[in-house]
Amino acid sequence: MVQDILLPMTLGFVIFLIGMKAMELALHQSVGRHLQTVLERMTATPLHGLLIGTATTAVLQSSTAVTVMTIGLVNAKLLTFPRTLGIILGTNIGTCLTTELIGLNITRMAWPLLATSLALWMATALLRELGLGRLLMGFRSVRLGSGTASGATPAGERWLQAARSGSVIAGGFALLLVGMALMQSVGPAVEASGLFDAFLSRAENSVLWGIVAGAILTAAVHSGAAVIAIIMGLASALALPVPIGIAIVLGANIGTCVTALLVSLGGPKSGRFVAWSHALLNVGGAALFAPFTAELQAAASWFGASPAAQIAHAQTIFNIACSLLALPLCYLPIIRRMTVR
Repeated sequence: MVQDILLPMTLGFVIFLIGMKAMELALHQSVGRHLQTVLERMTATPLHGLLIGTATTAVLQSSTAVTVMTIGLVNAKLLTFPRTLGIILGTNIGTCLTTELIGLNITRMAWPLLATSLALWMATALLRELGLGRLLMGFRSVRLGSGTASGATPAGERWLQAARSGSVIAGGFALLLVGMALMQSVGPAVEASGLFDAFLSRAENSVLWGIVAGAILTAAVHSGAAVIAIIMGLASALALPVPIGIAIVLGANIGTCVTALLVSLGGPKSGRFVAWSHALLNVGGAALFAPFTAELQAAASWFGASPAAQIAHAQTIFNIACSLLALPLCYLPIIRRMTVR
């Protein structure tokens, strides 16, 4: 069991998390410094907040990062509590991008993409070491009539930094695919496991087992995308029925709230309100859709036939539906007038 399940699953999970963290850090370094300004200035209405929350989460590849950033802005009194509600709704939609990309079943591209990204990263390191980026940008500035090559140094540095960040993002995504492939490889061994059979028999009788399992796993590893990736891998290997996988996805959405709740502890009441609003949305959405996992699978199957794709699409449908159902509540006068200190 250790050699067939735990070892490859753990290795794949670690590689997956490394790839996700590499993508998150590179994206945050590239555009993260602009996101606070965007959140401050472009969340005048709940709909604007939803769109900005969706975009920033898709860029950062982390709903937790955007939620924690939002709590910080509220605690610093740069945002009011009502303006955060749209952002929270948007984070749940934006977080679906990673699982949708994984659901495309492009794991065969993992190693070529990793090799290409590594080559690009080494090229940027060499250019920086030799100063060729500054030299090339200097020649360009002379041709454009700027007069001196020295004025182009910042532009050259930005060009190299953008290329380096792009290589890290591509390499991180390649590691996601490698980790996914490793986790998929344990499917036959998991299917033969007696413990897993016991879980499946209980989960088939009650969707609550899947929801609780998803919530606990996600709270433990602080990554809903990683847990959902594991479930997609098991479903791809036909070791896990899709409806049970969807139930675990509903639970994973609940588990993602734990980090924000922990961050809000000890802070102002306004930050705790943001964290609890996030939790209320996800718990309420899971409770609302729990009886309809079969219907979610049917809707997801319209967009993809493979089990992994169905789970990814079900998560997207669920999150979009929950956010759109909750959006009108953000426009209620009592909500718009709330001031939490």
